[in-house]
Amino acid sequence: MGEDVEQRTFTRADRTRYRVRVRRCLDAFARMLQGPYFTFDRPLTGVEIELNLVDAADEPAMCNNRVLEAIANPAFQTELGQWNLEVNMAPRQLAGRGTGAFERDVRASLNAAETKAQAVGAHLIMIGILPTLRAEHLTGAALSGNPRYGLLNQQILTARGEDVQIAIEGTERLQATSDTIVPEAACTSTQFHLQVSPARFPAFWNAAQAIAGVQVAVGANAPFLLGKQLWQETRVALFEQATDTRSEELKAQGVRPRVWFGERWITSIFDLFEENVRYFSALLPICSEEDPMEVLDRGDIPELAELRLHNGTIYRWNRPVYAVVRDRPHLRVENRVLPAGPTVADTLANGAFYFGLVRALADDDRPVWTEMSFGVAQENFHAAARRGIDTSLYWPGVGTVPVRELILRRLLPLADEGLRRWDVESAERDRLLGIVEQRCLTGVTGAGWQIREFHRLYDTTSLSRREALRRMVREYRTHMHTNEPVHTWPQRRGASADT
Repeated sequence: MGEDVEQRTFTRADRTRYRVRVRRCLDAFARMLQGPYFTFDRPLTGVEIELNLVDAADEPAMCNNRVLEAIANPAFQTELGQWNLEVNMAPRQLAGRGTGAFERDVRASLNAAETKAQAVGAHLIMIGILPTLRAEHLTGAALSGNPRYGLLNQQILTARGEDVQIAIEGTERLQATSDTIVPEAACTSTQFHLQVSPARFPAFWNAAQAIAGVQVAVGANAPFLLGKQLWQETRVALFEQATDTRSEELKAQGVRPRVWFGERWITSIFDLFEENVRYFSALLPICSEEDPMEVLDRGDIPELAELRLHNGTIYRWNRPVYAVVRDRPHLRVENRVLPAGPTVADTLANGAFYFGLVRALADDDRPVWTEMSFGVAQENFHAAARRGIDTSLYWPGVGTVPVRELILRRLLPLADEGLRRWDVESAERDRLLGIVEQRCLTGVTGAGWQIREFHRLYDTTSLSRREALRRMVREYRTHMHTNEPVHTWPQRRGASADT
């Protein structure tokens, strides 16, 4: 969905033609996987971070177009809601001090963007869900101006046939209805990309699925939605519901959701694209002029436009990616489970933990996914989203254990070994994995800090809930700009109403 599309309607003939073309793309992709098309000499990693915009009162600022004009940097793009932006960092290797270079570049980009955003009355904030969002912000008027968002909104609601229902049971209970998909824009995430060879893709994807619950538990940063305290990572439940194209009847029939954890371990990347074509109808049946088989026959590389667009409308938590860069095709695992923030340092620590852990697990002679059912991995994921760092998860060889103990005793050493295999310098490994270690030792994640700060302000003063949330966001944003990891942020015990 990163590419512009023209606003249009689709006929039955459009959908039939698209189905034929996407299957032809799938055949071409299968042919490519059998040949010497995917050279793999220098694996690269990438990072995308979705951002929120707030005004001087730390309320949502519906002005992403004006902010983008002020930033004037092609690395920044619009997202679904007018209070959203996304920054895409240039891919690079992890070797040596690659993680440190990522951190410096992200900080430099965000600091420069913050300065320019301030000129139009806005500020950037990295957070899983902006706590000051209210129902009046989540209307069709808040959709970003690019026609692709309006088109996607139209197609999802047409496929669903009724309004979107949001029902989340957490610390508190939320019931909401929307006639647009704008609530999905409340979910702001960090996405890590890892380039892999076709032969190694299944191991890395399976490993990423196996650790999704662990990632969410130690990285949770979205406890509030529409003024309610819900899950530690409410973003998971919200995203799954806000883009669901199924009616209640289709859910009962077992139709797969478009936000999907999946249902099995894989033996080839082809499994995932084939599932996409088999299980999911087209939301945006836009056809290109390319015949991928003819392109392969003449010795060139096809774009596989229909297959890629279809994949972009199926929101796997670990998504397969096919792309062509400088006339060379490559494959990536796109890890989408984590929220944005709290700081750049926390974000890169999450990245180091992920990149290291999946490398170690993918290299293992007895992979963890051969000892754990896929259903358990999915249960771990949702349990972690609900309870965060205080949850217990199942792991082969140790059973169900507190996730902090699992990370400290077993997974951090594996992540360190994995980073060593990526040739990351020892000092970088120690610094970034040390942040994850300290979160486990202190029990403080972004979600935990938000909850404690909110209750400090709300429970011990005369502040309204809305004002307590607003002031919590102000404190959060101040600490975010220090780039000090969230486990070091102050946790004060009381406050006066004029704090």
